[in-house]
Amino acid sequence: MEKTVNVVLLSGGSGTRLWPLSNGARSKQFLKVLRDDEGNHESMVQRTIRLVRGQNPSVHITVATSAQQIDALSLQMKGEYALSIEPERRDTAPAIMLAAANIAWEQGADPDSTVVVMPIDTYADPEYYANVANLDAAVQAGDAELVLLGVEPTYPSEKYGYIVPKTGHGTDAVRPVTRFVEKPSESTAIELIEQGALWNCGVFAFKLSHLLNIMARYSSVRSYEELRQNYVDLPKNSFDYEVVERAASVAVIPYAGAWKDLGTWNTLSEELIEPYAGKVWADEATLSNVHAVNETGLPLVVAGISDVIVAATPDGILVSGKEASAHIKGIVEEASAERPMYERKRWGEYRVIDEGSYEDGSHTLTKEIVLLPGQQLSHHRHAHRAEMWIIANGEGEVVQNEEVTHVKVGDSVRIEPMQMHSARAISELHIMEVQVGWPLVEEDVERFGNFWQ
Repeated sequence: MEKTVNVVLLSGGSGTRLWPLSNGARSKQFLKVLRDDEGNHESMVQRTIRLVRGQNPSVHITVATSAQQIDALSLQMKGEYALSIEPERRDTAPAIMLAAANIAWEQGADPDSTVVVMPIDTYADPEYYANVANLDAAVQAGDAELVLLGVEPTYPSEKYGYIVPKTGHGTDAVRPVTRFVEKPSESTAIELIEQGALWNCGVFAFKLSHLLNIMARYSSVRSYEELRQNYVDLPKNSFDYEVVERAASVAVIPYAGAWKDLGTWNTLSEELIEPYAGKVWADEATLSNVHAVNETGLPLVVAGISDVIVAATPDGILVSGKEASAHIKGIVEEASAERPMYERKRWGEYRVIDEGSYEDGSHTLTKEIVLLPGQQLSHHRHAHRAEMWIIANGEGEVVQNEEVTHVKVGDSVRIEPMQMHSARAISELHIMEVQVGWPLVEEDVERFGNFWQ
């Protein structure tokens, strides 16, 4: 078995505080709002992968994610990587355990090899990612069961957890940890910083065998797929509480460079090069520190405001003070739609245009589906709705109950409930889809792979 460094990138969150730009279908880490060294747009996912590989060319990368994010990852990630797919969201402890099972039993890694866990949506200097090698060295030297990366604080934050090293022990490079403090008050944070405390940035390193032994307390299975089927056996808890704070020995490596959690509009806007995106008309003379993003087809005018973020997408409209944007998670969860209104897929994209409910109890939903040339929808059926497809642009093929029909602009197709169907694009194919039934949800689908091979 090959003994190498395994990097697990956690990509589970939806980033609701960046609503309406991010949601359950389009998480914050996939938004192309950053720029690379050549000035090209890139997402947090692409930036993290670029820097991890640039600083550590020989590592094996495993992305711990959900099924909803597979398409987005495939569109943005290049090169070799493995996927560990959660069957349901149960917090970071089971997600990391499942990824360890994938590394051990699917990839065949050496049990003594190092695993380094990192969030996929962190914004940090390249030196942050270079610490993968330092974490590996500390784990292999046996400095502790778990070795963390800690960020040297730049202010007494109340938003982050703190790692408190033992004073007068260890080296400048690796320090034993005495305790953890979760989101203290500002006055307590000041005292912690004076004691040499570090921000907990969610980076953990350990030997693969160590986590497999912990996982064996909850499950006796010895295959990745079997563990996925019995995922509920794993504790629904964070890795910090379930593993780190129960470890016999923990050490930390300090990191003094730039580090940000771009989880709010306030922090994200600090890294945006352009203040406006989309159809935005800005009265510059009356604006100060304003960012506006418009993904709708309607014009957006901003004037006479300061320190504000304005975001308009098919999922909703947000107008918020930048400081207040860090505290809107609760109200966003109440306001956000039950279903995504726009989603990119490997085969193309769709956008919900309209929904209707009528006095006779019927319900409709209209959306535009765009299939890229050569791509196809899965062969599938719906239990609770009929559909009408109108070909708005392009050329392709539609299959219904194994019968294939050539379609072009102006053609229409009616699909009954439980009727097997799919479509394939010859040229870019635009389909206006009208759904009739209830409930009109994305989950009402049974898939049977691809019809066209």
